[in-house]
Amino acid sequence: MEFQSYFPIWDKLNKADKDRITGNLITRKVTKGTVIHNGSMECTGLLLIKAGQLRAYILSDEGREITLYRLFERDMCLFSASCIMRSIQFDITIEAEKDTDLWIIPAELYRSIMEESAPVANYTNELMATRFSDVMWLIEQIMWKSLDKRLAEFLLEETSIEGTEKLKITHETIANHLGSHREVMTRMLKYFQNEGMVKLSRGMIEITDAQKLGSICDE
Repeated sequence: MEFQSYFPIWDKLNKADKDRITGNLITRKVTKGTVIHNGSMECTGLLLIKAGQLRAYILSDEGREITLYRLFERDMCLFSASCIMRSIQFDITIEAEKDTDLWIIPAELYRSIMEESAPVANYTNELMATRFSDVMWLIEQIMWKSLDKRLAEFLLEETSIEGTEKLKITHETIANHLGSHREVMTRMLKYFQNEGMVKLSRGMIEITDAQKLGSICDE
């Protein structure tokens, strides 16, 4: 499928803007682990995922990571073009969690179209509001939910994303998602294992009692 069928408001663009986008559109394939955007890079542009999976996270001064949100097929990443939003003052890193095919609309081009097109401006504002809502939801989780509940929710979410109860994921990776330390995740996962909810092996976590994990989330 082509870009036109993925871009949500393609039919609302005029012919001139459609031609400008198609004439400047960048197609890119990135492998798992590739950093597509961070604060030290030039403004990347607007990302639209054709296939794959991206992760947006922030990094503390101490080097700890925490995932803000994740992006899947047909999702669009606006923070990778944060230079078009003068009010955004924090750095976000965008990394490929899986091999990913994506399109990039250059930032300056998108800003130019956004300034002239009401549909594009409205869509951009809606997308920005959605992402900030994701971030606010995360802050609520960190402030009000215990780490065992957040870990249980993460594991159940992973099984849904991957379509399997056998997750190829390290304790370090989970810690990076949740803004914690590997040692803390290891202790908590061992507790989950002792309670019969998971089975741990090298580089693998198998969910053995999803219902019990879900009960932790509901407590």
